[in-house]
Amino acid sequence: MDRKIKKWLIVLILLVISLVFVSVLALVTGSSKIPLKDIFDILLNGEETASYYILTGLRLPRIILAIGVGGSLGVAGALLQGMFRNPLVEPYTLGISGGASLGVCLTIIFGLHAKIGVIAYPVSGFIGAGLVIIVVYTLSLRGGALKPDSMLLTGVMISFVSSSLVMLLMAISKSDDLHNIVFWIMGSLDEPDLTLIKLVSAGSMLGLLISLFHCHSLNALALGEEQATFLGIDTARTKKILFITASMLTGLSVSVSGIIMFVGLIVPHFMRMVVGSDYRILIISSFLGGAVFLILCDLFARTIINPLELPVGVITGIIGGIVFIYVLGKKQVRL
Repeated sequence: MDRKIKKWLIVLILLVISLVFVSVLALVTGSSKIPLKDIFDILLNGEETASYYILTGLRLPRIILAIGVGGSLGVAGALLQGMFRNPLVEPYTLGISGGASLGVCLTIIFGLHAKIGVIAYPVSGFIGAGLVIIVVYTLSLRGGALKPDSMLLTGVMISFVSSSLVMLLMAISKSDDLHNIVFWIMGSLDEPDLTLIKLVSAGSMLGLLISLFHCHSLNALALGEEQATFLGIDTARTKKILFITASMLTGLSVSVSGIIMFVGLIVPHFMRMVVGSDYRILIISSFLGGAVFLILCDLFARTIINPLELPVGVITGIIGGIVFIYVLGKKQVRL
C-alpha cells in the first residue's frame, strides 16, 4: 500500500476514534453526571427516568447537531479556500452570517417568534442567508462565469452592511429583544426541534458527498484556472457548484445554530498541516475535524462555569484565535 494512503487511513481512523471519544465524553459530562457503564442500560430500559431525558432530550441532540454544524462549516471552509485559493477565506466571509443575523434580528424585533414558534429563528435566518447568497452570486457573474475576486469583495461589503444594520436594530431594541439577539449572534447548539436537527444532519451529509465528488476538480483548481482548464475541468461550472454547496452548508448551519466563528477557518488549516492539500482526504478530514472541534467547544461551553452555559461561539472564538496564531507560524501550511 502506498505510504501516503497509509497515512491518510491512520489519520481517518484517529479522527473517527476522536469523534467517538468526545461524543461519549459529552454524553456523560454535565451538571448531572451519568456513569459511562450505565448509558446503554438507561437508553434501553430507562424511558421514565430523568437520566433518560437528559441523554435523549438534551445531550444526544446537541452532539448530533454539533457533528452536522461542525462538519458542514469545516467542509464549507475547505471548499471556499480551495475555490478562492486564499487561506483566509471562511464561510462567513461572503456575508452569509450577516444576512442570517439580520433576518433573525428582524424576527425578534417584530415579535414573529411569538406568532410562528421556535421555527421562526431558523426559517428567518435561512431566508436572510439565502438572499445574501443570491445577491453575491448575481453580482459576481460576468459573462456566465463567477469571478472569485468580485464575489469576495461583494461578500465582505454585504457583511459590513448587514453588521451595521444589526447594530442599528440592537440600538433601538428593547432589553429583552437585545438579550435574545446577542445570545443568538454568539451561537448556540441548544436546538429542541428534532426535525431541524435531522435536516442539518441530512444537509451536511449531502454537502459532504457533493464535495467529495468534486475533490479532483479542487485539486486541479489549486494549480490555477488556466491549468485546470487544460486538464479538462469546466472551471465555470465547478465554481458555481462549489459556491452553491458551501453556501448551502453555511446557510443551513447558521440558520439553526447562530454564528459560530472560526470552525471553517481553523479546521481546514489544521487538517492541511496533518494530511496535506489533497482534497481527496482534506474534505473528509475537515468534516470529521470540524465535528470533533465543535463537540469539544460545546462541552467547554456547558461545563466551564457550571451550571451556567456560555454561548459556544465564545469558546470557538477564543480557541480558534489562539490556534490561528499558531497555524500562521507554520510554513508548511499551503493550499
